[in-house]
Amino acid sequence: MIVNTKSKHYYFAHQLALLAFLLLLSTWSQASATKLNDYHWTGVERVIAIGDLHGDYQQYLKVMMSAGLINSRGKWVGGKTHLVQTGDITDRGADSRKIIDHLLKLAKQAKKKGGYVHLLIGNHEAMNVIGDLRYVTAGEYAAFADRKSPQLQELQWQRQLKHKQELDAEAFAALDLEAYRKDWEQKVPLGWVEHRRAWKIDGEYGQWVKNNPVAIRINNTVFLHGGISAKYCRYSLRSLSSQVAEALQNTTTGDDSILEDPLGPIWYRGLAKEKEENGGVFSQTLDNILARYKVKRIVIGHTPTGGIVWPRFDQRVIVNDTGIAAYYGSHYGILELKGGIATAIYADRRIPVPTSSEGREAYLRAVIDVDANNAKLKKRLAEMLSPDTAEDEVEDAGTEEGTENQDTEEPPTVGTCLLVPSGNVVGYQ
Repeated sequence: MIVNTKSKHYYFAHQLALLAFLLLLSTWSQASATKLNDYHWTGVERVIAIGDLHGDYQQYLKVMMSAGLINSRGKWVGGKTHLVQTGDITDRGADSRKIIDHLLKLAKQAKKKGGYVHLLIGNHEAMNVIGDLRYVTAGEYAAFADRKSPQLQELQWQRQLKHKQELDAEAFAALDLEAYRKDWEQKVPLGWVEHRRAWKIDGEYGQWVKNNPVAIRINNTVFLHGGISAKYCRYSLRSLSSQVAEALQNTTTGDDSILEDPLGPIWYRGLAKEKEENGGVFSQTLDNILARYKVKRIVIGHTPTGGIVWPRFDQRVIVNDTGIAAYYGSHYGILELKGGIATAIYADRRIPVPTSSEGREAYLRAVIDVDANNAKLKKRLAEMLSPDTAEDEVEDAGTEEGTENQDTEEPPTVGTCLLVPSGNVVGYQ
């Protein structure tokens, strides 16, 4: 038998070259996710978006596991997935610090595996930095308490007494100090001083908030907490973040400040609450906003939905504050974007998110099947089927957010993307 060694060597060389090419192709495809800048990623295969968490660590772990991002020991197993948490980790629950610290650890683990953790600024993070503590819970203060806390609390008490005496010496002399201190300690418990130090703009968590983005773009989707209004869409995503960071640094507050403006990116509710009229002014304005950022959709948190990942305007907007925390009902809904397809994950169930309003009834019924005791979803379905009510209502945020300023919203100011009734775009760039 005669063996053609030349042909044999050629064959093996060819096979080796082919194998090398396939390995190169595999490596290229696995490394296709590209960071264009701090606010724009492209080529990301899978994105998980999680809405408001409000200090509920156990619920946070449950939804993270349901998304396949962590294992039972809390370690990152999400591979190259990008996680986007759209703000409001803080307030209303006891374990805000625990969630933040865990996410920061996961960010390092994810990066080693080719994944990424994006943490965006919500209005409650900003409130903590500027000292609006209306929704901070006793547990959140307690998370900062240690053996030095009694001493720090006493020093704060002495400062309080000095300030009150200087303010009104006569009223101070008549004060029942025992009763006053009891009331004061309810507002300034152990850990309060440490909490304030950590959340001030130059503190550990204040700096963390300042350095986080307000909004990011991944593939063809923009993610942020509240929304982008016509007033603010003239600004780039980088500019929105820079403006918020500057306002935090300078503690700039008031309705004229981007930190508290009802039309600003961390407070705006228009994308979640405006009427969905085909061809209506707001729908066309939304088209202009999407065109301005060259995206297909915007994913937001901030406005509670009562337990459902809710598409609006034919999925050009997805409202993703499903009420994960116990304060809002301990729901499980989170969003997955993969291969251009939006899927809602409810514990162990995966339900495609409809791309048109016609598909929302069947979708809502499917979610109710998963969460049969959810009275809010059943109410939503009843309203959807009633000819006298709108089909696109989200949960009334005013009843959930107490005295927060969302109910003071005014009609959109003429801005970059606003479409006036005549059909003309005002100042669109």
